[in-house]
Amino acid sequence: MAVIDYNRAPAASAGLFGSVFGKIYIGFANWQASRATRAALVQLSDRELEDIGLSRGDIEMVARSA
Repeated sequence: MAVIDYNRAPAASAGLFGSVFGKIYIGFANWQASRATRAALVQLSDRELEDIGLSRGDIEMVARSA
């Protein structure tokens, strides 16, 4: 299974304008990480999920915390 690393440094603040777009960028990056995590976990079989200590019902919780 491939590992995707979405660690990003916060955007540099350039006043209100930079701060607003920085927050939008960070929000988008977090959404993308959630989406990628959810997609990767959904593709796993029930057995593979069990091997890593998860069930189908845990996928949404794990994806939101990614």
